[in-house]
Amino acid sequence: MTPRPDARTRSRSTAAAPSCDDCFFRRHMLCALDRSEPCATYRPDRDQGLHPPRQMTFAFRPERITGTPFAFPTAAEQARRYAA
Repeated sequence: MTPRPDARTRSRSTAAAPSCDDCFFRRHMLCALDRSEPCATYRPDRDQGLHPPRQMTFAFRPERITGTPFAFPTAAEQARRYAA
């Protein structure tokens, strides 16, 4: 039995390969390179223009009910500790 490719591999293999003709810079005549394959600055040309990809949002965790995992000793506790 041959192993089946997972979903990530399938979606990459069936997606259209990027080309210089689909690049934002090439379509807006901002590219100075004469290449047939996409370069490191390739950005897809979309309707909304040249925007960075959306990043994940940061979700704060609620405070723990049990208290802090580590707390510094108070001044009185430190004085007792080092008095001996």
